[in-house]
Amino acid sequence: MVVHFPTTHERVVDELGRRIVGGAWEPGHALPVEDLLAADIGVSRGALREAVKALVAKGMLRVRPRTGTRVLPPEHWNHLDRDVLRWKQAGDAAALLRDTGELRRIVEPEAARLAAVRAHPDDVRALYDALAAMEAAAAEPGRSGYIEADIAFHRALLDAGGNRLLGSLGRAIEIALEHSFVVSTQTPGAVEASLPGHRAIVEAVAAGDPAAATAAVLAVVDAAEQEIAQSPGLPRDAV
Repeated sequence: MVVHFPTTHERVVDELGRRIVGGAWEPGHALPVEDLLAADIGVSRGALREAVKALVAKGMLRVRPRTGTRVLPPEHWNHLDRDVLRWKQAGDAAALLRDTGELRRIVEPEAARLAAVRAHPDDVRALYDALAAMEAAAAEPGRSGYIEADIAFHRALLDAGGNRLLGSLGRAIEIALEHSFVVSTQTPGAVEASLPGHRAIVEAVAAGDPAAATAAVLAVVDAAEQEIAQSPGLPRDAV
């Protein structure tokens, strides 16, 4: 396994991003002066400036002459950015679970309907392959690879509708899905119970039955929300 060691740039972006999401600086407030903040993090002023640019691109900071660098309200942030999702997971896991569940209810039923209408044989094969990987991982003692296979399944479903924006969305929210699946699969019996629902989705798509595909996805999302509510891995602030 290749171990990734973060660069100085990645480390500074991560430190600032975590602080912003964690509420270290309120929206509208200016960051500490450059010299002090760079010394606090232990980097050069140049490294700090490059990290600020990255967070400006994520919609989290705004730089203006004379007024300095200020934190923007969360409604300006790119909440589909992988780093922002990761920081939200660490800072407010319960809110991320809620947002992910709501997004799935909005997106996945229509994605399943489109897949049942438009899916090509290769798309159906990708769904069956992901399902087979889920079933194989579920049979393993440690269930290694199950969550990765589950994510691959839902990404394949979004791809199968032939809408490239939906496909890109699936890749963008992968971290949010992973977080949701990690919590839901900790509920006893959740993994075994989820497999028939996923198979129902594939069979409805393969049969070209939009209504059945939509219903099957909603059943899976409903079950996931119940499993999250009962999970021993549920963040305590979500109880």
